[in-house]
Amino acid sequence: QVLLLESGGGSVQPGGSLNLTCVSSGRTNSDFCMAWFRQAPGKEREVVARVYYNYDPLYADSVKGRFTMTRVANTLYLQMTNLKLEDDAMYYCADQTDNCRTDPSEFTSWGLGTRVTVSS
Repeated sequence: QVLLLESGGGSVQPGGSLNLTCVSSGRTNSDFCMAWFRQAPGKEREVVARVYYNYDPLYADSVKGRFTMTRVANTLYLQMTNLKLEDDAMYYCADQTDNCRTDPSEFTSWGLGTRVTVSS
């Protein structure tokens, strides 16, 4: 059974920074895709960044230059800087073995999420 556990959410003002961590357990290797998604109230879940195995991460346009994702084996990190009001959301870690596209319905394992609140 694959388990994903996120940590690191919190509350910041615009311009602030937060770091998120996701630990994946239950897989025997690292040959799979890991991703961060987020979902704001009343909006659809969207991909923030994703990475397949040890390839370069891919970012949503809205976070490029502000967020940095790093993967070490089966632990995923998201460094978020210059946070904006529109980054306010629940952030989820997810993984899958088939591909590394942006559709959340293709991801088979999900964490419970961690809340990132950006407010002035």
